[in-house]
Amino acid sequence: MNYKKIVEINNLSVIYHTLKGETKAIDNISLDIHHGEIVVLVGPSGCGKSTLLSAIAGLLTPSNGKVLLNGKQTNGINKNIGYMFQKDYLFEWRTILENTLIGLEIQKKLNDKSKAFVEKLLNTYGLGDFKYYYPHQLSGGMRQRVSLIRTLATNPELLLLDEPFSALDYQTRLAISDEIGSILKKEKKTAIMVTHDIAEAISSIWLINKFVQINYPD
Repeated sequence: MNYKKIVEINNLSVIYHTLKGETKAIDNISLDIHHGEIVVLVGPSGCGKSTLLSAIAGLLTPSNGKVLLNGKQTNGINKNIGYMFQKDYLFEWRTILENTLIGLEIQKKLNDKSKAFVEKLLNTYGLGDFKYYYPHQLSGGMRQRVSLIRTLATNPELLLLDEPFSALDYQTRLAISDEIGSILKKEKKTAIMVTHDIAEAISSIWLINKFVQINYPD
């Protein structure tokens, strides 16, 4: 494994301000993540896991501390980071192929080469025969695979997965978590996944390099 440090989180804190006062979502977290690692953050709902991902992605500004990607402090949204949310957010009026190309369209990177790369991913991971189907014609697990391929399409250096299996039934959740973990390993991606389900995390333990327990801030 290449032990190049991809992410450095240094003394990170996030405080949300409301009319009723302050809510501390993250309190003084530090963490290093290296190239090729799959890291799972485990903790109860509301403890700040998704907030941490948002800070890493540049979707919000930390109250204290900093996040570095390849040694450079993040400043706003970074195109080298792919984000897979809890819901697949597939557009029902677009085919599976069209859905997987959205990121490339937005980043103005869609060309014959990038489209061929996406079609190769679809073929490799069992979706080639469904590329002209629509989302409602696929199972929940297949939709999550489409969502992952859409995230991989722009070839991000780091993937963030925010409880990506929570909408699935238990058996499907365990099966697809193994499947997606295998895809991440095969594509040699660095990934951070958050979950509140310890069983889900343990089910893919052979794929995971690091567990990190997150608790509620003091």
